[in-house]
Amino acid sequence: MTALASTSAMLRLLADWADAGWIRDLDYALARTLAERAEEDEPLVLLATALVSHQAGRGHLLLNLDHTLAEPDAILTAPQELAVRSHTQPSLAEVLRDVDGERWRAALRRSPLIQDPARTPLVLNGSNLYLRRFWEHERYIERSIQARILDRREHDPRRLRSLLDALFPKGQQPPDGQDWQKLACALAARQRFAVITGGPGTGKTTTVVKLLALLQALAFEQAEPLRLALAAPTGKAAARLNASIAGQIADLDLSRLPDAEALRAAIPAHVQTLHRLLGASGGERFRYHAERPLPLDAVVVDEASMIDEALMAALLAALPGHASLVLIGDKDQLASVEAGAVLSSLCGRAERGHYTPATRTWLAEVSGETLDDAYVDPRGSQLDQAVVMLRYSHRFAADSGIGRLARAVNAGDSAAALALLEDTTFEDVHLLPLEPGDDSRLLQLARNGFGAAPGILGFLDVLEDRRPPAAADAAANDLWAAEVLTAHARFQLLCAVHQGALGRVALNARIEAELARHGHIESGSGTRHAWYEGRPVIVTANDYDLDLRNGDVGITLRIDDPTSGEPALRVAFPQGDVSQGIRWVLPSRLSHCETVYAMTVHKAQGSEFEHVALVLPPQPSPVVTRELFYTALTRARRQVTVLAADPELIAAAVSRTVERSSALFRTRAQ
Repeated sequence: MTALASTSAMLRLLADWADAGWIRDLDYALARTLAERAEEDEPLVLLATALVSHQAGRGHLLLNLDHTLAEPDAILTAPQELAVRSHTQPSLAEVLRDVDGERWRAALRRSPLIQDPARTPLVLNGSNLYLRRFWEHERYIERSIQARILDRREHDPRRLRSLLDALFPKGQQPPDGQDWQKLACALAARQRFAVITGGPGTGKTTTVVKLLALLQALAFEQAEPLRLALAAPTGKAAARLNASIAGQIADLDLSRLPDAEALRAAIPAHVQTLHRLLGASGGERFRYHAERPLPLDAVVVDEASMIDEALMAALLAALPGHASLVLIGDKDQLASVEAGAVLSSLCGRAERGHYTPATRTWLAEVSGETLDDAYVDPRGSQLDQAVVMLRYSHRFAADSGIGRLARAVNAGDSAAALALLEDTTFEDVHLLPLEPGDDSRLLQLARNGFGAAPGILGFLDVLEDRRPPAAADAAANDLWAAEVLTAHARFQLLCAVHQGALGRVALNARIEAELARHGHIESGSGTRHAWYEGRPVIVTANDYDLDLRNGDVGITLRIDDPTSGEPALRVAFPQGDVSQGIRWVLPSRLSHCETVYAMTVHKAQGSEFEHVALVLPPQPSPVVTRELFYTALTRARRQVTVLAADPELIAAAVSRTVERSSALFRTRAQ
């Protein structure tokens, strides 16, 4: 193949692929830079360099050479949102037609990009090729977690049983008979690392509060309360946990424990973002790190599915050696947009438990709960003993359409998912067919909602109806903004993709024009980036000066300027949760934000809405997966509406899964 004949030929091919949108300009630039600076003249090595960089852009931690040779076209499947122009360049399959794994590995082993393990940018481990930083992150995460799992606490079993029985009294067990929340607390108290996973409504927040009470009760016996912190990957996720945890702490029954009120006061109610916890100052620089660890004894992180590999490595590095880490999240949700799927890797065997007989015996002794044989495995790993899956949903009843649909999607049962969506007896799930080229049904749903479920006009009506009188004081404006933000959070239109006729960009523009045409927003607001009252915006990059995080949502409102007294536009953001106050920001200071009548499913992670409407693109797309569909469904509390041009698009999404290439906690090549 011509592209393998010389360095220049390979670089020309990579440039053509970048122009076509098959790889990123960054991927081509990395290969070109290494060819020039490292004098790499092996075309197969330059090809592998561009591909491993491309994999990182798609969220993968490595490039497996054997898998690439077996399914080359899957590697360069460009996301739908990339503009793929007409092309004449050969495909990856054509380039690799006469290449086998041993030839490719041998070329890499000879490369100066591989040979010096202390300085080279690439690492080859068996058939897995890494960018060095991902290799180092992966090894560090695995070593750190393994060390914390092996660092067992020696609790008096009778005392631990007494505390667990007080926090989980008899008569409050779930209907399925196995109290997984109690088991989760027991296992999380045993070593310095634990994972608690579960779907929506399975009691993850309740378990967190009881776990914190348990840890503090054990610490009180040593006369030294623990320094605890609660965190989440995004501001939105932190705000959501903030909104629920204070009430849970206040309602927690501690009457069976000594020093109940002192214990309650020692449970943290404030949740912060991981970046704030680590003291982020821009980029990947953090105030706290291995040489300056966090002054904490335990950290609990919610929505852990959104933690990418680099952030997990930074968190583990910043934890002092004696500190505990507990990760909470839904293993079936979408992983982080950035490279890595840490929670998914950790929870790969959670469904079946794989607890050893010794763990079952210990759990029976300290909790009174006897594990079913189905969850016992004499060959269970050390990691298996630190992972617990909560299995009973308190949010969705057995006859709930959303709950049943989520379970069908998770199981990959496309026939059951379609049957549920088409079953008109369910009041909480609906399927709306879309006619090609006709967006009237979609726009009507976005404006007005569906049945009794709200749409966009719900928050615009509150904006007008609850507007304070002229010259209102700051407290009145804050109350108004909180009401508008709360109303806005009742409905969200979610998109699977950014570009295309039913992508985020196009739908935001069409909805904005539709609202302006009907007089719901200012008529001159159809211009891109125009500011007007009622414009909802989402922050797209962390802004440390404004204390805003990627994913924060605000509403543009008109209030009296405190200096001039004249009406002026300000963007209202909640200070964590709306109950904690409002932050008012000048629109001119928001350099990284977008209109957000519609948002991607990825951006919705960590949020909940009363009504979610998910619109699927008109053609099959590799990014529309089971995990994306499940994540969208489980953002809804009361109603889900799915809009699709063809039911087969739903079946394809349910059948397609995300596969993030990673070797975290898997057997490594020697």
